[in-house]
Amino acid sequence: MESITQKDPLGCGVACVAKVLSMSYADAKKLFPNRTTGYLCKDLVRVFQKKGMPSSYNYIGNKQIQYEENDIVFIKRSARYPAGHYLARVGNQWMDSWINFSHSANIKDARSGYRKKLPGKAIYLIRVEK
Repeated sequence: MESITQKDPLGCGVACVAKVLSMSYADAKKLFPNRTTGYLCKDLVRVFQKKGMPSSYNYIGNKQIQYEENDIVFIKRSARYPAGHYLARVGNQWMDSWINFSHSANIKDARSGYRKKLPGKAIYLIRVEK
């Protein structure tokens, strides 16, 4: 169960898509429009739909959610994650594409891994049907 490390400062969504589609970060990035800003939930959903995988996103706010395999969540912007952050559900864990992130961290030093709990409050859920 290899994790995918993001290669760009705002590439967590690309890494999550790569994990769900079982492809490399570089191949997943080709599915997205070139952009220096991060990607919105609707951008990730469009990629899955182009690949023939029904998917949708919803604001979840304070709802209790039963997470499923391949779900992707966007956690709320915070002091720790000023731009927010995407994580993908794999088994009973969350794949974090930049698990060692800090404000002073350099993307060249990024590494990925798995977390038991989300590192922040999930506010959007992307559900992918396989």
